[in-house]
Amino acid sequence: MFSRVLFLGAHTDDEFGCSGALARFLEEGKEVHYAAFSPCEESVPAGFPRDVLRKESKAAAVRLGIPPANWRLYSFRVRYFPENRQDILEELVRLRETVKPDLLLVPATSDMHQDHQVICREAIRAFKHITVLGYELPMNTITFKHACFIRLTEQHLQTKIASLACYESQKFRSYAEESFIRGLARVRGVQAGHEFAEAFEVIRWNWR
Repeated sequence: MFSRVLFLGAHTDDEFGCSGALARFLEEGKEVHYAAFSPCEESVPAGFPRDVLRKESKAAAVRLGIPPANWRLYSFRVRYFPENRQDILEELVRLRETVKPDLLLVPATSDMHQDHQVICREAIRAFKHITVLGYELPMNTITFKHACFIRLTEQHLQTKIASLACYESQKFRSYAEESFIRGLARVRGVQAGHEFAEAFEVIRWNWR
């Protein structure tokens, strides 16, 4: 159905919301591209170099199986995306022309983080004619319109956990714990009638 997938994250590690699906897509031979818009240098915990998330993000992408040539990380300032909306839109248009995806993964429309909201809104604007799914970041949502489920195997889940483990600087976050990752995948799996799954909001569906 889809052959070329583009993941868009406001920040490094936002792929938490869909890296199980990315692992499945890669296993199935789909072309997967990764683009995050901030290395979050101002949010790096004490004791880590400011550029640590750049290195961790690249390592996490490689662990998932994303080719280095398909990994992109921009340098927008964390929490200031609304002020840079037009510049971000222009980068998204360039991505549209270079990657030419037929499936786009973005933060859900209900995500409360201002940076995630900008990526979601501007991506919908830039990519007008392809399927767009919103991934789930539970720490940023009160409600989530999960109408699409992507089934995961134990191997997909293990790949997701191993990839997220590359973020040494983020291990203090509760959502980085393996028990939470597995628990959420199990809940979504039960809802979908599978062992494990990830849930997505259907923002636009363009059947080809």
